[in-house]
Formats: sequence, structure tokens, C-alpha cells
Amino acid sequence: MKPLIKVMLILGSIFALTFVLGRVFGILTVENVRHWLELAQTVDPAWVMGTVIFLLFLDLFVAVPTLTITILAGFFLGFPLGATAAFTGMSLAALSGYAISRIWGDRAISLVVREQKDRIEMAQTFQKSGPTMIVLSRAAPMVPEVTACMAGATRMRLSRYSLFFTISTFPYVLIASYAGSISSPESPKPAIYAALLLYAVLWTGWYFFRRRSRKLAQS
Repeated sequence: MKPLIKVMLILGSIFALTFVLGRVFGILTVENVRHWLELAQTVDPAWVMGTVIFLLFLDLFVAVPTLTITILAGFFLGFPLGATAAFTGMSLAALSGYAISRIWGDRAISLVVREQKDRIEMAQTFQKSGPTMIVLSRAAPMVPEVTACMAGATRMRLSRYSLFFTISTFPYVLIASYAGSISSPESPKPAIYAALLLYAVLWTGWYFFRRRSRKLAQS
């Protein structure tokens, strides 16, 4: 388990660094995202859809406010078009992270985890615990990208990864975008309640997952 945690923490730190840099330089803030979507709306709804997809794809390389973008997608595009744009962008980011890590991940991990037996143990551990991590990954920023990279690097079957990614992301996108579609600047309560509901459910899931993991480790 230790090699897996070590690699995931390093990956998380890299993604966290992009988040910090983005905030320090004022890139991809909530205000910027909303401004860009408003500009795109003045041109054509197709531009809004393209902007949403691009921003959520960009999340693989620079941390963006995913939930906020999904809610705004529902607000600007309506439902279900906003959900379609958000799910497309998230899927592109996830599959790209999976593909890049499948090609180059093993080489990169060997620099961090030197022993072959430790890398094998890490892959086996992720095959067991990874599905739950992927399903609950939307509980926190950067975790979806980390689990996508780990799935590729440990050579989890694409069909298996895609299944758990969809279980995680599809309901998340539907709830957030629908809440955005029935919200407005004057009445933001649906979006706020949706965000609280999503995080409450996901963090409860993480709590039981960690509790179960500890029991298995002690047995």
C-alpha cells in the first residue's frame, strides 16, 4: 500500500502546484471562467459548449474549478446540453490522462519506486482499491486526474476504468448541471444545495472506504 500512497501523493502534489500557480497568477479563477463563458455566449451557444469542453479537458494539466464550471455549463447551456458538454470535457481529460500514463507512466514511476516488486505490489493494490477510489474521486479536486493517471500507469483495463469513471462522473454531472440550469445570480440556492449534497455523499463514501481499509489492514 505504501508505494501506491507515495506515488499518488507525488501526483497530487504536482496537480496541487498547478492549482496554486493558477491562483497566484490569477489564471482560471471562478471570475475568469464566468467571464469567458459570458463572452462565448455573446457569440454563439456552440462557443459556450466548446469553452466548457476545453476548460474541463484542461483540468488534466492545470487545476480548474470543475464543479463550478459544470454548474455554469447548466446555467449557460441549459439541461441536458450543459451536462453533455461537461461530461465530454471530463471524459477527454480522464482518457487522455489514462493514455499518457499507460504509455509513459511505468517509466516515470520507476524513478520514484525503484524496486520491481514494489511496483508490482502497487499495481496489484490499485487493481483492488482503485475502483472505489475512482468512484469516489469527485470528492476532492485533482483526485480524478490522479486516479486516471494511476489507472493508466498500472494498466487497468480501459473498459474497467471507463465503467468506474462513468459511475463516478455521470451522476455528478447530471446533478450539478441541472442545478445550474434552474439557478440564477438572483437565486443561486439550487446550485449551492447541489454542491453540498454532492460533497456530503462523496465524503461519506470516503469515510466508509477508509474505515473498511483500516479494518482489512488490521485483520
